[in-house]
Amino acid sequence: MVSRSFCKRREMAAVFPAWIMVTILVLEASLVMGGFQASLKLERRIPLVSHEVELGRLREFDRLRHGRLLQSSGGVVDFPVRGTYDPFLVGLYYTKLQIGSPPKEYYVQIDTGSDVLWIGCNSCNGCPESSGLQIELNLYDPGSSSTSSLVSCSDQRCNAGVQSSDSGCSGQGNQCSYTFQYGDGSGTSGYYVADLLHFSTILEGSMSANSTAPIMFGCSVLQTGDLTKSDRAVDGIFGFGQQSLSVISQLSSQGMAPRVFSHCLRGKNGGGGILVFGEILEPNMVYTPLVPSQPHYNLDLRSISVGGQVLSIDPSVFSTSSSQGTIVDSGTTLAYLADEAYDAFVDAITKTVSQTVRPVLSKGNQCYLITSSVTDIFPQVSLNFAGGASLILNPPDYLVQQSSIVALSFTGWCCSLVHRFSENSGSGNNNFRRSCSERQNHCL
Repeated sequence: MVSRSFCKRREMAAVFPAWIMVTILVLEASLVMGGFQASLKLERRIPLVSHEVELGRLREFDRLRHGRLLQSSGGVVDFPVRGTYDPFLVGLYYTKLQIGSPPKEYYVQIDTGSDVLWIGCNSCNGCPESSGLQIELNLYDPGSSSTSSLVSCSDQRCNAGVQSSDSGCSGQGNQCSYTFQYGDGSGTSGYYVADLLHFSTILEGSMSANSTAPIMFGCSVLQTGDLTKSDRAVDGIFGFGQQSLSVISQLSSQGMAPRVFSHCLRGKNGGGGILVFGEILEPNMVYTPLVPSQPHYNLDLRSISVGGQVLSIDPSVFSTSSSQGTIVDSGTTLAYLADEAYDAFVDAITKTVSQTVRPVLSKGNQCYLITSSVTDIFPQVSLNFAGGASLILNPPDYLVQQSSIVALSFTGWCCSLVHRFSENSGSGNNNFRRSCSERQNHCL
């Protein structure tokens, strides 16, 4: 994800590198954000058992934990989370929403790098009809919902969206509209509608209650690029940005939910996670503050260590400005470092293992051929943030095995932790896929 001076970003699943919490065996993390006072929260993981049993057990465990960890004066809004970090399997995280009267279900990708919720509409050109994620896709039909209404250009919400470039008016039919272009070349356009969002609110004592609230969201009539592909197709994108048109901002303005959300992403064992409108309170969490007054969720990355040694990288590489910074984006599959940080990182890894591995390049990515366990050869990596929070990465977290690289008895492993930022990605930005947590402090 890049800062708002660049285009909005949504990379469904590129080839390997998936940043520190992606094509690395993800870093299950808890993000807590609310305005500029929000904090990235890092939580301790509980060992898991079998893959088959895990999802059911964790759903029940999550429900119990919500009762004592999620704090809010009026309860918290809870959404299910599916998906994994692995771009070879899913490469995205998504949730299920119920919208309309009667309510219909829609699967939408969770994206902290954009503001607007949009869903494919019945008149859509280019919307996929099926999904390789084994989910049923639905197109929203404004005419089939008794609570649906169009949003006009004179609507105050439309005017607010114009200020943040999330909406516009062409003058035709007085209809509030939008056009979004993402960093992977895909795009969508359509018009805004208002309808009821149905959601579950968790109250004190693990009690839950069904609630509804009117929200404004996009009705997509055109999709291009990767959005038209069915392999990882979802019904739309659920923007969690800070602007007024994000659902969390809309619900907060109505007093339906706090303007804070907590997001936990699991890497292994089936993926999934937690997404709530509310704050996670846990004494064992480690905090790092968000950089204030930024349009996106920026973190203050101070340094990178390899094998306990801080790399010699000019601090200005990590500084935040209108054109660069370290950004958390749940909608970007890959993660990126600015050139200087990327080169220093790869050089340090290569020098550390140069006596025992064969460095090779594969499709522009730094890879290594080894004959023994990756954990016995490669060093530990640490990403060091403001406030003393460090993201500890073991070798399987920043390397991914590549079956396409074979040489005699050697096994090929490629650097999945980082990928050089290209010019069209917005040079100078450090992009963190998903969220940042200490490897030792996984969520749940």
